[in-house]
Amino acid sequence: MRLPRTRRARVTASLTVLAVLVTGSVVIGRTAGPTHTTARPAGTGAPRGAHHRPPRPAIVPRTAWHAESVSTAPAARYAPAVRAAVIHHTSTPNDYDCVSVPGTLRGLYAGHAHGRHWDDIGYNFLVDACGTIYEGRAGGVDRAVIGAHTKGFNEGTVGIAAIGTFPEGTPVPEPMLDAIARLVAWKLDPAGPDPRGTVRLVSTSDESRFPEGTKAALPVVGGHTDGYPTGCPGAALYARLPDLSARVARLQRR
Repeated sequence: MRLPRTRRARVTASLTVLAVLVTGSVVIGRTAGPTHTTARPAGTGAPRGAHHRPPRPAIVPRTAWHAESVSTAPAARYAPAVRAAVIHHTSTPNDYDCVSVPGTLRGLYAGHAHGRHWDDIGYNFLVDACGTIYEGRAGGVDRAVIGAHTKGFNEGTVGIAAIGTFPEGTPVPEPMLDAIARLVAWKLDPAGPDPRGTVRLVSTSDESRFPEGTKAALPVVGGHTDGYPTGCPGAALYARLPDLSARVARLQRR
């Protein structure tokens, strides 16, 4: 039987109010538990740890310092993520003018790519005394490029070289430390461990401090000497690493 129009309208309105009341009771019930997460469609929202990802700092590309290309160089290799940062120094003089740094980089490139036959500079990034960050090894600054900077622990780490030499008693320029902190905070896996802590990495070389296959606990923000028997990055810079890791943690809002 077809209802009169006025009665159909009243029935529809009643059903609408009932639906609102029922829906409201479900939402209120959800506030007591964690089931609200099921309301988010799959694939939406920020990825895990995204709130620990600060903005990308300014980075001078390889083309700007005229990096050469070795025609026989193999394609870049990549790790799943950057789990730790390894800090180095370049063992070059400290009394440089920052405008001369591109020439220093070309000299380092020649020593690594041609002198050591690595086909490219070993460090992923280099930072000068003025706080300028330079792209080092090819493969893309946004990606987890496997470098040639820490034998045994190149995979899953980012190698950052402070341009200069930092034995005990040598001042480490503040702009350099600030730039390294911003770079490390951006490059580390935001879903990874706290930069003030340690991370487990598997050694790939018996020439490192740990036999091949050993799962070593290394600082998330550490020095070259932590994984390989060397004096790098120098006693003065190494002594600043706890402060550096604290800066990284603040930048990641830890």
